[in-house]
Amino acid sequence: MGVDVGEVRVGVALSDPAGIVASPHATVAAGPDLAARLAALARAEACATVVVGLPKALSGRDTAATTAARSVAAALAREGLDVQLWDERLSSVEAERVLLEADRRRSQRRLERDRIAAAIILQGWLDATHHATRPRHEKGTERR
Repeated sequence: MGVDVGEVRVGVALSDPAGIVASPHATVAAGPDLAARLAALARAEACATVVVGLPKALSGRDTAATTAARSVAAALAREGLDVQLWDERLSSVEAERVLLEADRRRSQRRLERDRIAAAIILQGWLDATHHATRPRHEKGTERR
């Protein structure tokens, strides 16, 4: 499960069972019980790992949003979930670009942006971890 933590809304994405493709799932309201609600969703969807987007500044420095994301990640870990942090710089910008290309109106983009960003975060993590665990070359399939 991928999570894009925002001040007002939190985007959620899920992957297929094989962990290959991330898809936007839901947008939930931020609030004091956010971690409990996300943990319940992760359990209901049988998610092995929760990937929380870590919104750093382009310089790589932490921001107030970085602190908020780390707080949600820590709360999810206290809920007993396997939590991974993933650099999400520009995921919201990429989500906005995707929605603009899909010719979504401003009101539609506001409603969809967070869960699209969560899918971008989760897909990046899936691609990186899947590639890292895949053998570099299978016998007879080497490419140059």
